[in-house]
Amino acid sequence: MSARNIVPVGFAQHDHSACIEDAIAAAETRCENERLRLTPVRRKVLEFLLREHRALGAYEILDLLREVGFGSQPPVAYRALDFLVAHGFVHKLERLNAFVACAHPGQTHSPAFMICRLCDTVAETQSAPTSGALGAAARAAGFRVERTVVEAEGVCPACATKTGS
Repeated sequence: MSARNIVPVGFAQHDHSACIEDAIAAAETRCENERLRLTPVRRKVLEFLLREHRALGAYEILDLLREVGFGSQPPVAYRALDFLVAHGFVHKLERLNAFVACAHPGQTHSPAFMICRLCDTVAETQSAPTSGALGAAARAAGFRVERTVVEAEGVCPACATKTGS
């Protein structure tokens, strides 16, 4: 399937409750298989991030944790986020200094993010850091790309329709 035929989940209509259930089930299975601990706090943080396809900052997550009785100290949120990012369940958006649930957990991939500047919806798609101009420049310089962060800011389809853009 070509990239132009794929609408990223954050912008596509889908069964959101199934989306959340599938992602939690995948995280639980992977943690069980790899003997990782998906503690109640880590699970709750993942649930918060899955609830909406938008990025949440650490302090916003901390507020949500406090509301459901998990404490109010920043390390609570940061430790959960560190675990979730380290194991690929969550990505950090550098531009926003915020976090978003991975749309492809358990898959080795180079994500690229499209961030709506109007509603903050985030959609994840695949990038190919070793292809195109970046890959060519890296090869020419003898540089080996290990990690990239691709973040594009713009207007999502729903906001474009609302604003007539």
